[in-house]
Amino acid sequence: MEENQVYIPDGWHLKQVQEFAVKMRSGGTPKSDNPNYYNGEIPFVAIDDLTSANKYLEKTQKHITKEGLINSSAWLVPINSLMYSIYATLGVPRINLIEAATNQAILNLIPDTNKITLEFLYYLLLEKRSTILAHSAHTTQSNLNAKVVKELEFVFPKSTTEQTTIANILSKTDQAIADIEALITKYTQIKAGLMQDLLTKGIDENGNIRSEQTHKFKDSPLGRIPQEWASEKLSKYGFFTKGYSIAKSNLSDNGVSCVLYGEIYTKYNFYADTFYSKVPYEIVKDKTPLEYGDILFAGSGETHKDIGKCIAFIGSELTYAGGDIIIFRTNKFNPIFLSYFLNSFIVEKQKAALGQGSSVIHIYPDHLKQLIVVHFDIEEQNKIVEIIKNADKHISTLKTELSKLLSIKTGLMQDLLTGKVRVEI
Repeated sequence: MEENQVYIPDGWHLKQVQEFAVKMRSGGTPKSDNPNYYNGEIPFVAIDDLTSANKYLEKTQKHITKEGLINSSAWLVPINSLMYSIYATLGVPRINLIEAATNQAILNLIPDTNKITLEFLYYLLLEKRSTILAHSAHTTQSNLNAKVVKELEFVFPKSTTEQTTIANILSKTDQAIADIEALITKYTQIKAGLMQDLLTKGIDENGNIRSEQTHKFKDSPLGRIPQEWASEKLSKYGFFTKGYSIAKSNLSDNGVSCVLYGEIYTKYNFYADTFYSKVPYEIVKDKTPLEYGDILFAGSGETHKDIGKCIAFIGSELTYAGGDIIIFRTNKFNPIFLSYFLNSFIVEKQKAALGQGSSVIHIYPDHLKQLIVVHFDIEEQNKIVEIIKNADKHISTLKTELSKLLSIKTGLMQDLLTGKVRVEI
């Protein structure tokens, strides 16, 4: 059946938001210069609270007082309402599980649950977000308003039972996604702790992480380290060179591989054997290519924390380093171990102290030569690398599973929320 050129499945209808909303009203913000309005008992929701939550909003960063509530346009939004962002970060819906006030960037909607269930409305608005963002990108209207939202049209089941069935299917998918995300967070934290132990204590001949209760340690510029380890300046173990300036206009779809300093931040994690950018061989044929095990430092960055991030080159194809990349060449380390160590919190503080500049931070070979690193038996380095790589593989597997679930959810939303695929009720 066709209505207003919109396909409407049997048993569904086309309605504007205002037709199934009991109340729609944005919030307000108490004057920030009045301390009596803040740090009270009333949760106060801002856009950041919506974006940092998932489906349900259960906490806020700020709270206001009753006096602040009374002397502003804010109002108490009852539990199990729909909060919807209409400024800046557009079209983010959340269901509030706490009574709270919101600022004016959030439109609060209380639905008539005899017409539309809260959970189903959440998914309708979530699915609509891509359309909202696309429309906003092609207009001068950077924000939404109550009138625009009121007039949004949706096709949905007349039966709230069918709505509930659809929402339950999507909720189960959301729960599976949340479970995987929690596992990724858990194992990422475990990996961080594991790396801290391995990079400061190492593992003994039995495969156990050393401790001062069972092994001898000594003082070093990096703190306490195993007796067997050395701590020296990086320059003792190799030498530095610089990459070559490669103009963006010289990049092409064909040619030999090259790595650009910005890619070290955005595309790689600790080590890489394949590279995305290409440059005609004629441009670099008289230059020295990278060798297996080279450590590639980004010579500039936006923050002191990022400065000097590096990756280990473990590829075999002909590859060249672009400008603003500093190359450290050594045969004294497992290159992946050295990359792990040089990117760790242990060295990060050293690099941050050496970087120069304000808007763009630079670090130079003479600075990097001063970095203090640990050195020990290559066999132990290899074992440490394998342990960390196994942790990485586990996290990577979880991320792949998460990506599949997100794809499944997208497909389900497109099928179920349009009536393309019907559910049994």
